[in-house]
Amino acid sequence: MVNEQKKVMMEVKNIKLRFGGVVAIQNVSFDIQEGEIRAIIGPNGAGKSSMLNVINGFYHPQEGEIWFNGEKRPSMEPYEVAKTGIARTFQNIALFKGMTTIENVMTGRQLKMSKNFLWQLLRYGPAIEEEVKHRKRCEEIIDFLEINNIRKTPVGSLPYGLQKRVELARALAMEPELLLLDEPMAGMNVEEKQDMSRFIVDVNEEFGTTIALIEHDMGVVMDLADRVVVLNYGELLADGTPKEVQADQAVIDAYLGVPH
Repeated sequence: MVNEQKKVMMEVKNIKLRFGGVVAIQNVSFDIQEGEIRAIIGPNGAGKSSMLNVINGFYHPQEGEIWFNGEKRPSMEPYEVAKTGIARTFQNIALFKGMTTIENVMTGRQLKMSKNFLWQLLRYGPAIEEEVKHRKRCEEIIDFLEINNIRKTPVGSLPYGLQKRVELARALAMEPELLLLDEPMAGMNVEEKQDMSRFIVDVNEEFGTTIALIEHDMGVVMDLADRVVVLNYGELLADGTPKEVQADQAVIDAYLGVPH
């Protein structure tokens, strides 16, 4: 679990994001500590996915700062953010449906490859050596996530839960310092949620990957997260351990529901 000695990996400072006259995020600040699982929760429309989009460079806030590994981050596009060591999965699965599992996971290695596109097209000498090295790493990730039996299966023919796991594998192929998961359990049955929860914990503990996730299943959040950020109508409502957040009356009223 998180303790006071943990290094702060990312600081989100006074972020304000608006679309025209609509304010999606209003002066939100929190940090993500190295090695933790940090959950971001809140009702629909609270600004959770917008915050993830700010962190990975898809949205550019009008105000506020993002600090990563002790340095203030300039305005960046998603591919530039990815190069700094931040990967993400999406609420709506974003895979290449006609490609196999291994081919999809290999796309996550593109930023790690030094040979240019022409070398890759020629598939000659150094390009082949590089591809073999990166493919080996992808195969290791596939084994880790227990999807070796579908490695040559087109992902479009896979059930939803397995597609989610392939998307996780592709993100892990980037070897990120910070992994952003946007509703990784959405649409899953109980067994699939248990499997995904186990893999998230394993990624955190065995790879040492820091994780920030959005999730609606409060049972999952309370089991997995070291700390929880609660957003409501784009504002920070609470920030603390799962127990602290669960006991916060403002959170109960706004999101968890008042017991009858």
